Amino acid sequence: MGVVAYALGKPTLNLIGFFYGVPLLLGGLALKAAELKPTPFSVPTSPEILSLREQQATPTQNQIRNDVTRYRYGQEAHLDDSLERLGLSPNDEERPILKGIRETAIEGQYALILEFDSPFVPLETWQQQREKIEKFFGPGIRVTVEQVEESEIEAALIAVNEE
Repeated sequence: MGVVAYALGKPTLNLIGFFYGVPLLLGGLALKAAELKPTPFSVPTSPEILSLREQQATPTQNQIRNDVTRYRYGQEAHLDDSLERLGLSPNDEERPILKGIRETAIEGQYALILEFDSPFVPLETWQQQREKIEKFFGPGIRVTVEQVEESEIEAALIAVNEE
C-alpha cells in the first residue's frame, strides 16, 4: 500500500504504510523465527482409542496432547520447562526432544505415549525420575518408561481408574 501511495504522490498514505507496515512485518518475522512446529502423531489414533480417551483421559493428558500438537511461539522445545523441573534436562544442548506422540490402550486404560529422542539422558535417569514424573503429571496417572532404541525413550502416561 505504501509503494502504491508513493507512486501516486500521496505522502499521507505512504506514511501510514511505513509506520504500520514495517512494524507488522518485523513482528511477523519475529513470530516466524520463534515458531515451534506441532509434534506429529507417530500412529493415527483409532476410533476405539478416541472413545477410550473421551471416557478416561485426565485433564493433564488432554492438556499435554493439545499443547504439543499445536504451534507454539517463544519456546525452544515442547515440554522444555517440564523436563527441566523433572531433572531430565541438564542443559539446552542435552535436553530430550519430543519427536512424536501416540495414543493407545494399555491393560484397558487410555495411555498417551511421549516419544523422546534422548541421546544424553540415559534410561536409568528416566527410571529414577519415574515417581517424580507421576507426581508431576498426576493425579490419576501411572507412568512407565522404556527404551525402544539406543537413544529413544518412550514415556507412557497411563490413566488410572481410581474407584
